[in-house]
Amino acid sequence: MKNQPDPSGSTKSSRRQFAKSVATTLIAAPLAASIVKSQTPTRPKEPTAPPGPQSSQVPQKPSPLAEAYAEVARVRFGEKLSSEQVEQVKKDLDGNVRNAERLRGVKLKNADEPDFIFSTV
Repeated sequence: MKNQPDPSGSTKSSRRQFAKSVATTLIAAPLAASIVKSQTPTRPKEPTAPPGPQSSQVPQKPSPLAEAYAEVARVRFGEKLSSEQVEQVKKDLDGNVRNAERLRGVKLKNADEPDFIFSTV
């Protein structure tokens, strides 16, 4: 018995056609992923310090903005903080300033979407 076209106009696929399409997709997926990966621009890596004991023991000098923020915190809350806590606040503020600079360095296009979806609960 031959497959005759459905008079209603809808096209039905057989199990064999479905299995072929699944197999083709499984074979083509790694190829498509490698093509997409090769077309994605890579960001240059930030220079890293050479491995060794001196890189982990040499503290970085805080940025001037972090120094200014730390001075404001010391003036406002200095009587409640020990010198060790003030130094920790300075390190934390320096990390925040460096993270903010990195975030500002990423240029977004108008078409870039957020990583989350807005929804109502």
